[in-house]
Amino acid sequence: MTKKSFPLPKVYGLLEPGPVVLVTTAGKERANIMTLSWHTMIEFEPPLVGCVISNRNYSFDILKATRECVINIPTVELAEKVVGCGNTSGRSIDKFKDFGLTPVTALCVKAPLIDECYAGLECKVVDGKMVAKYNFFILEVLKAWIDPSMKHPRTIHHLGKGAFMVAGETIQLPSKMK
Repeated sequence: MTKKSFPLPKVYGLLEPGPVVLVTTAGKERANIMTLSWHTMIEFEPPLVGCVISNRNYSFDILKATRECVINIPTVELAEKVVGCGNTSGRSIDKFKDFGLTPVTALCVKAPLIDECYAGLECKVVDGKMVAKYNFFILEVLKAWIDPSMKHPRTIHHLGKGAFMVAGETIQLPSKMK
């Protein structure tokens, strides 16, 4: 066997399922942005997304209170702003202003979409049973938006310790899924 033991605290870097996203919430003082990579699709119809948001994050209390957010999907062109949002707290700064991102009014929730992002998913919390124990929110996507001018968006995927993989080549294989 050519494999070697791998440290358990680094396992998440092997399993990261999707792109790094920017979650927006609408607090009493202002809207906030947080960077998130711990999320997963749970169901297709209605689309359900599970995400882990630490109870130390400013967005945790806002999401718990308002029960709504927007999952914004940035492309590699926004990578530095994505990392910047992840390395700062909305408790002390206005991330929209400080990172030059444009809030756009959503249709179904009070949290804004981010105009510069490729896609935005307006969500509401539909199950909070695992929040107390695991900080795990289950969200239903109420409305989805994409920028049709971005034909092949290149998303970023967190591997840990400042390392990211950029989505690139797409291949098409036979599938019975519709």
